[in-house]
Amino acid sequence: MRVGLDASLVADEVIAHLTALLGAKVTVTLEVEAEIPDSAPDQVVRTVTENSLTLKFTSQGF
Repeated sequence: MRVGLDASLVADEVIAHLTALLGAKVTVTLEVEAEIPDSAPDQVVRTVTENSLTLKFTSQGF
């Protein structure tokens, strides 16, 4: 998975330039969408939910 590398590139190549502007207020939004054919196992739902809460994500639900 390249998520970490890609996020780092976005931070370096886009966000840094915007936040350097005097008075700029920058909001970064990350959206995660998953299509799971037969639904996620309970343990995965529990883990993702707990981690999302810890990271202060908002959720559209499972």
